Amino acid sequence: MDQIDRPWLKAYDPDVPPTLDYEKIPLFKFLDRAAHKWPKRKAIVFKNWSVTYANLKTRSEIFAANLKAAGIRKGDRVALMLPNLPQTIIALWGVLRAGAVGVMTNPLYMETEIVHQFNDAGVRFCITLDLLWPKLDKLRDQIPVERFFVTTIADGLRFPLSTLYKLQQKKSGSAPKIPFDNKTILPFKTLTKGKDRFTEQRVDAEDPALLQYTGGTTGVAKGCILTHFNIGANVQQCHAMMHRLGRKKETFLGILPYFHIYGLTVCLAWPTSIGATLAPFPRYVPLDVLKGIDKLKPTVFPGAPALYISLLQQKNIDKYDLKSIEVCVSGSAPMPVEYMEQFEARSGGASISEGYGLTEASPVTHFNPLEGVSKPGSIGLPFPDTDAKVVDMVVGGEPLPPGKRGELVIRGPQVMKGYYNRPDATADVLRNGWLYTGDIATMDEEGYFYIVDRKKDLIISGGYNIYPREIDEVLHTHPKIKEAVSVGIPHEARGEIVKAFVVVQDGEDLTRAEVIAYCREKLANYKVPKKVEFRKDLPKTMVGKVLRRALREEEEAKLEARLKKQAAKKAADSETGQA
Repeated sequence: MDQIDRPWLKAYDPDVPPTLDYEKIPLFKFLDRAAHKWPKRKAIVFKNWSVTYANLKTRSEIFAANLKAAGIRKGDRVALMLPNLPQTIIALWGVLRAGAVGVMTNPLYMETEIVHQFNDAGVRFCITLDLLWPKLDKLRDQIPVERFFVTTIADGLRFPLSTLYKLQQKKSGSAPKIPFDNKTILPFKTLTKGKDRFTEQRVDAEDPALLQYTGGTTGVAKGCILTHFNIGANVQQCHAMMHRLGRKKETFLGILPYFHIYGLTVCLAWPTSIGATLAPFPRYVPLDVLKGIDKLKPTVFPGAPALYISLLQQKNIDKYDLKSIEVCVSGSAPMPVEYMEQFEARSGGASISEGYGLTEASPVTHFNPLEGVSKPGSIGLPFPDTDAKVVDMVVGGEPLPPGKRGELVIRGPQVMKGYYNRPDATADVLRNGWLYTGDIATMDEEGYFYIVDRKKDLIISGGYNIYPREIDEVLHTHPKIKEAVSVGIPHEARGEIVKAFVVVQDGEDLTRAEVIAYCREKLANYKVPKKVEFRKDLPKTMVGKVLRRALREEEEAKLEARLKKQAAKKAADSETGQA
């Protein structure tokens, strides 16, 4: 293996080792150990329902036994199309224990996305929510699913809330009628009842645990093959890097969706390994989260900048006690320093540590030290046993010197085996043992990394390379701007020009001329947006990442429509002239 400098090792907290002695075990063994070590500790708390670790283990064994009885085989794909519920956690552990491969599916997916993912993965069974059934019902002849197991919110509640929920659904007419036939469409409880427990050890650490689909922000979603060891290694790396957590009983807020790899690893698998209590939230409602923090007293809040900023903007935030939060793990986008300071003040000093990851790496690869120097704007230091370097965006290869921009490449035990059924795409990103992330980054002298932009987001205007994130950062410093993002849009003469999409702070007025004048004060002329569009909100992923591609596609569609209109007019004028 080639030698590279690792300046980041000197910046590690004293308790963080540079390398780990990894346990190569099936992922569900972390649950089994928690159940053995803390049998009576609460594993999940949801509304008026809770379960201990010992009971959660038993439930997962019963679930796995019923899956096997229903016909699931080792390696079969099972889709979990669910929000954050206790049922999601039980189902995931049961699926993995049975030796099946989980396909975590976003409940908000459009029909075309569901059809693509289910067919691409070859999903045999689907576990879903009754509220999502109408969407799936329409697609049954387009997807390979043999059996659907349908749950309801009430399945994760105790009396009287379970009964009240059913009555409320009935009164409002919001309860979908599920055509249960006990052959192809079955109640979720079919998998949770009985006394048979599947305890047979048939899973190897190198077996696939998940086909985790990329968010599709860079094109058609691809299934990342993540093994039990890939995710298990990342769990052990999280524990090592965030060494302070787990010394006492922790409670993790589960706001990040479990169907996203960030939420699955950082809000479910890792906290399970340290015997933490999981507090799932099915959807993000700021007031519900504030009430939940006040009541549950969580100690760890994994999130994204958009979540923290949204909570800070709630007018009644002062009514709720946030001081139980000790650590915030932030990812998916840079956290503006002013909001970081505000949240730390509101929570009584909770540290917000920024990190970085991607689906292809299970996902976490970098993190700022818990106790050492945490550099705002930096994604931090590579995890133990994770090598990272910045290489030339065209030729790759040797690392660039500190401060130089290039593509971030990574290698480590958490990196996927490849994309499912896509050898060409796999060969494009996995080269000579390195994962090419597609992110443009720099590294400083101490080994802290900084994401500059996405390689595919790079704007080339009149021969100049323009990094949109640099423009975004300037826009975010304007006091009247709430959110902003810049994209490159097609231009006949310059190839591309910069367009800014801006969301104005409530109650403020802002003009295009003011935005451009502000940018002229802080940016080189070629970087200044040529166009500005004001919007009420920006399209985002479930973890708060702005979908820059969606905005660019809108602009490309507008240009195509305009060109077609011009061509039609030209043809009509030509015919008129001939007449």
